[in-house]
Amino acid sequence: MLRQALLALSASRRSRAVIMANPATRGLVARFVAGETIDDALNVTRRLAADGRLVTIDFLGEDTIDPEQATAVTDEYVRLLGRLSGAGLSARGRAEISVKPTAVGLGLAGHGDKTALENIRRIASAARNAGTTVTVDMEDHTRVDQTLALVAELRADYPDLGCVIQSYLQRSAADCRALAVRGSRVRLCKGAYQAPDGVGLASKADVDLNYARCLRILLDGPGYPMLATHDPRLIKIVAARAELTGRNSDSFEYQMLYGIRPGEQSRLAASGARMRVYVPYGTDWYGYLVRRLAERPANLAFFLRALRSWR
Repeated sequence: MLRQALLALSASRRSRAVIMANPATRGLVARFVAGETIDDALNVTRRLAADGRLVTIDFLGEDTIDPEQATAVTDEYVRLLGRLSGAGLSARGRAEISVKPTAVGLGLAGHGDKTALENIRRIASAARNAGTTVTVDMEDHTRVDQTLALVAELRADYPDLGCVIQSYLQRSAADCRALAVRGSRVRLCKGAYQAPDGVGLASKADVDLNYARCLRILLDGPGYPMLATHDPRLIKIVAARAELTGRNSDSFEYQMLYGIRPGEQSRLAASGARMRVYVPYGTDWYGYLVRRLAERPANLAFFLRALRSWR
């Protein structure tokens, strides 16, 4: 119930205004968000790279309803990729980027698919020039088919384009089977959105079980799995399955969110595993923050303590 309430809160414009205006929120934001500018994102990327961790950078924003804003987000990604390349951080995919389709126009009335396709194509071209890759983020369940169609079309020219599958959806095992092909890069995560009965899985146990099912499909296939989880049990399952299937450490990677279990991130990187950190930056952090609170009750307790201390 708490998770559902928080996910509903993430879509509330009124709550967004109140929380974003509260100074106490800033401390929690700094824990999960690199900052507001490209320079902030680069500073965090350098620090993580020095610790042996890989990075994927997300410029925060989603549900764009203005074509000019979709273009502005695309321009920001192109600038970011140029800066990563200039700083020597993008070679061999050490730092890549993640893009939400609705941030670059997927939700625009009448021509959203075409606009998002053109913008992501432009970003993927800039990434190729920078020597790195792009992963297309997955959003709520209503966008899955559109997003997978975008990825399928773009992979004709950019076969290393990554995509995301979320294990809270009942369809995800079938999607993983379709995507577990040679050269395919697939990030598997649990997901932080709501879905109606019959579309989403009802319980945390079912989501975890489906995650384990999906990771086996991906690791057993010839693609490049990107296993995004902070769950110690699932991390152990990933390691055991990779050993069983004879996978080399460079043929898959773990992923975690910036600010969550940094000690475990360092441990995995030190062990020789590929460990990538999802690093968001920008001013439009509200939806991202509330979904992080929904995922981990400990984060919510931290936030409430901050609010009390500010008062």
